[in-house]
Amino acid sequence: MSPTDYLENIKTLNKYAHYYYVLDDPLTTDEVYDKLYHGVLAFEEENPDKVEMDSPTQRVGDIISEGFNKAPHLSRMWSLEDLFNSADLQKWLDKVAKLSDNISFYCEPKFDGASLNLIYEEGKLLQAITRGDGVIGEDITQNAKTIRSIPLKISHLQRLEIRGEVVIFKDDFERINVQRAEQGASLFANPRNAAAGSLRQLDSRITSSRNLVFLPYGLGENELDFSLLSEKMALVYKLGFRRPPLRSLAKGFDEIEEIYKQMVTEREGFDMMLDGMVIKVNQIEAQEEMGYTVKNPRWSSAYKFPAVEKITTIKDIILQVGRSGAVTPVAIVEPTPIEGVVVERASLHNFDEIDRKDIRLGDKVIILRSGDVIPKIIKVLVHERQEGSVAYIRPTQCPVCSSELLDEGALTKCQNLECSSRVVNSIIYFASKACLNIDGLGDRIVEVLYEVGLIKSVVDLYDLRLEQLLELEGFKQKKSEKIIKAISASKGKECWRFINGMGIEHIGEVASKALCENFGLDFVNVDKERLIAVDGIGEEMAESLLEFVRVNSEYIQRLQAALEPLKPAQKVEAVENPFKGKIVVLTGSMSESRGNIKAMLETLGAKVSGSVSKKTDFLIYGEDAGSKYDKAINLKVEVMTEDYMREII
Repeated sequence: MSPTDYLENIKTLNKYAHYYYVLDDPLTTDEVYDKLYHGVLAFEEENPDKVEMDSPTQRVGDIISEGFNKAPHLSRMWSLEDLFNSADLQKWLDKVAKLSDNISFYCEPKFDGASLNLIYEEGKLLQAITRGDGVIGEDITQNAKTIRSIPLKISHLQRLEIRGEVVIFKDDFERINVQRAEQGASLFANPRNAAAGSLRQLDSRITSSRNLVFLPYGLGENELDFSLLSEKMALVYKLGFRRPPLRSLAKGFDEIEEIYKQMVTEREGFDMMLDGMVIKVNQIEAQEEMGYTVKNPRWSSAYKFPAVEKITTIKDIILQVGRSGAVTPVAIVEPTPIEGVVVERASLHNFDEIDRKDIRLGDKVIILRSGDVIPKIIKVLVHERQEGSVAYIRPTQCPVCSSELLDEGALTKCQNLECSSRVVNSIIYFASKACLNIDGLGDRIVEVLYEVGLIKSVVDLYDLRLEQLLELEGFKQKKSEKIIKAISASKGKECWRFINGMGIEHIGEVASKALCENFGLDFVNVDKERLIAVDGIGEEMAESLLEFVRVNSEYIQRLQAALEPLKPAQKVEAVENPFKGKIVVLTGSMSESRGNIKAMLETLGAKVSGSVSKKTDFLIYGEDAGSKYDKAINLKVEVMTEDYMREII
């Protein structure tokens, strides 16, 4: 291939990609694209000094970052004032009218994803920065380059900031969660969380695999000579960015309401999740005159969609038994489409909740879904209840093993340690990331191995042989070898993983680490007095551990012999710092995984807890901080942002 052909082929490949990823209008087949792509790749391998920055090969994620560097936005990324109903809209329009007259409005969907700021200089993608606090975010340029709807090169040569939302389409979200379920990984709660998590992966190969989509919604610093925002956005789309599925101009309240109602009606048909409509003054001069409050631009607002409520019918109430024996009721409802998802289940939490709401089979109920995977029942339509319906009777026997249940009010438990559901769920938990992290040993595989009798407890995993797996339907050579290899790799792990993996009631990751730090593998021989002397180990936890050791001493010995867990290393004294010896709680979305931040704090001598109490010294919060933040404020616990924490460190 000649250099001229190489450049021409890059141009052709980028054209194919633009039509496929931006316009949803493929021009060719995957076979033709792949053949051309590999020809370009071969030329670049022979001529590494001639690689063009906009070559599609430069999008492949192959870099693992040690962390993301902070980076400033050229101009601030603002939050928007929220409007929740037509009265709020009218009030906002009245304020706008006082600031400027004879204006129109640019309306487009408010995408539910992760905000991203792109900086272009001389036509090249220079930086991609997360929103952060609006002034400073994180440089995730390498990850952004894997998103095919973000052009690496544009025809506009002046410096330009393009703001947008990174989303995952609903179909891709379902595909990703199916894959994660098969791998035994935790599921993403919603597409927004999936997009944010994918965008901040230290391994850009993971970002690349998630099929993220960038949808521009505005501009930061720019020198575009247009008088209308709609004209500026038209240029952005001409530069190669994806257009929103719906955008319109409006002159006032009635037209804005009409566009809003159209979006609410059609929201389920959109490929991506929406949580409202953004309204912006279209005249640039008027925007500049209106300016900003401390938090928001006066010329823009977010007209939020109402939480989605639907009426459905309760067909059944099923019972799920967890690894601890806790029995949880789940409502099976008439299949109901909500936001593009057909809902067939609703959360009931516990039996007290059923009694409190007087939920009965056959009842018509209102279910609420606002981004949650499992909707909630918020109201029973008692006036439509059928004659002869009877109150739900709490179960007295385990739905799986028929053992007598222990009723503790809100909590109902199966006490049979050999209950198949308890056993299967305990093995699933043992293999999870928080414990032994056995890759490939997902829920369904554990269920199959249990059903055919190959495993009856966690210990049996270590007796599995390759030839046994190959005899099972659907277990091919590669898959079976991967499982055996992953089980073997789980040996020799940290002491705390061994303790946590046993699923002792009230003993989680934090307590497991405390036990290992203080007693190592000798935790089985410690009395109650020494246990409760450990910071973080209460009386209930100590009694739970002692009872588990008493009943399961032989099991613990067998598992320890199979796992050969590492004895805890000699604890290295952390240097003096504000977090040493302090109890810290993390909440909200952070710039990287909370697991990484937790590990960092622990190396500083902090004890990271999962719940807020009077003993908590600091609560560190990110975006969307919830009830833990509120509780910390009520208890007068010192709170700080993630950024402030990093400044202190």
